[in-house]
Amino acid sequence: MAKSDAESLRALYEQTSAKLYGICLRMLRDEAEAQDVLQEVYVTVWRRAGSFDEARASGITWLATIARNRAIDRLRSRRMTTDDLNAALEVPDDSPTSLDVLEQAEDADRLRRCLEQLEERARTMIRKAFFDGATYPQLAEQEGVPLPTMKSWVRRGLLRLRGCLEQ
Repeated sequence: MAKSDAESLRALYEQTSAKLYGICLRMLRDEAEAQDVLQEVYVTVWRRAGSFDEARASGITWLATIARNRAIDRLRSRRMTTDDLNAALEVPDDSPTSLDVLEQAEDADRLRRCLEQLEERARTMIRKAFFDGATYPQLAEQEGVPLPTMKSWVRRGLLRLRGCLEQ
């Protein structure tokens, strides 16, 4: 793709679009917006393919980072009015850059491996709470358990997760 080979873009799209669309849809919760953002992702990839460095992260990590950042940009644009846009010019952006995210890919892989070692219930509750933004009361209601029980499940899972990450 770095040589502007359209066939490479087609092959990459076929192999990765479902995963990237899932990222966009999960974050945006709107199919039309997720499709728009996915298109923006592949336009960005087409333009920046030459800047990809496989020594920094895997290709899918690079693509997922671009998709995540584009979705975040879309979420931010939803919330802004004209006055907000003018005020936003004065607000520093402290969010991590794509490069920072790529440098953390190794930690993300380690976290994924440790999460996979947890029992299914703990893994699911931790993912819902920390990756999807569900609250403890929401999780307790979804699972039909008392709130203290849900907190205990998540806490025990987090303790096991910490133990794995400290090894």
